[in-house]
Amino acid sequence: MAVELVVCAPLLAGFIWLVIFGGRIALAHQAVQTAAADAARAASIARTATTARTQARQWATTSLANQGLDCTTTRIDIDTTGFSRPVGTPATVTVQIGCDLNTADLAALPGIPHTMPIQATMTSPLDTYRERTGHR
Repeated sequence: MAVELVVCAPLLAGFIWLVIFGGRIALAHQAVQTAAADAARAASIARTATTARTQARQWATTSLANQGLDCTTTRIDIDTTGFSRPVGTPATVTVQIGCDLNTADLAALPGIPHTMPIQATMTSPLDTYRERTGHR
């Protein structure tokens, strides 16, 4: 019985640690997707490309902060080229967010890095018949 406990305890602890790691990655991916969706939506209702970029960045930053995501670095790329398309043609705004998730506290297990890259891209349509300006 004691031998089985000595063999099984580390395996069970490793499995539990792996489940925690997987859960943290899944929650972080959901948080980054939510931030990208919030930012894309905020950008799509702006009147100008400049305002869209500003609002998207603010919403993405706020959304990530509200969800308590521990990113060592964050990248926010906003594509507002849809604002330069003429009124009456379909156009979109795309936001891509990258977060290097801090996993240093879980890196005690071999094979788990200190950071994990999490990335999400979301697109939101612009109103086809609303005036827009694409000034950069």
